[in-house]
Amino acid sequence: MNIQFVTRSSGARWCAALAVLVLASGCATAPNANPVDPFEPYNRSMTDFNTAVDDAVLKPVAKTYRAVLPQPVRTGVGNFFGNLNDAWSFVNNVLQAKPEGALHSFWRVVVNSSVGLGGVLDPASEMSLERHHEDFGQTLGRWGVPPGPYFVLPVLGPSTVRDTVAMPVNVLGQPIGHLQNIPLRNSLWVTEIIDRRARVLDAAELLESAALDPYSFTRDAYLQKRRNDIFDGNPPSTQERYDLDDGAAPPPKAAPGPSPTR
Repeated sequence: MNIQFVTRSSGARWCAALAVLVLASGCATAPNANPVDPFEPYNRSMTDFNTAVDDAVLKPVAKTYRAVLPQPVRTGVGNFFGNLNDAWSFVNNVLQAKPEGALHSFWRVVVNSSVGLGGVLDPASEMSLERHHEDFGQTLGRWGVPPGPYFVLPVLGPSTVRDTVAMPVNVLGQPIGHLQNIPLRNSLWVTEIIDRRARVLDAAELLESAALDPYSFTRDAYLQKRRNDIFDGNPPSTQERYDLDDGAAPPPKAAPGPSPTR
């Protein structure tokens, strides 16, 4: 969940400072740490802090938001922010040399911004224009930048070194970040945060009740999702392996066989 408000410049500076913190903390990892989660003691502590903030602030506000606003209104709010995110997805699809994704994102913005009343409606989906969500972290991954260790950001939640480094660019690339009216800009950020939190209320409660270790479950699910995002749901078996246990050897290669026939 992207929690981005304050001013555009200060938000980018804060994210850059977090990136430096991540890189600098590498020297403090334990020698036998999980390779995908060498900062686990810190990450668990920060997860507990984020959970406390969520329980005290975000969850109650999100429940009130869902109780007060009817479903059609909440759908319109989600569509509006989704349309804004499609604009940034268009840029990243171009940077990743994905012409189909770029065209779909471009026409989604055009159609939903006009016929869809500024994005409140989503006629683009009815026209089979698929959403190809891409961010700058995915763009870096597309061009070979490794994910780096798992890292939990204060309030923002799960991330990786690569996604944390990409965060200032994502902040600057969002259309809301370019609004000159600071109160309006911050109000839109907060509304998007609440809307996103309200949409995952049920899933979060199910996770809390079902997972034996919510931290490990969240970490593994996040890393797997990001890996699938990088490779558009079809990740290769030999790159960005998030699912190997600490110290586990990679699966043996199959013996060469005859060439496939057509």
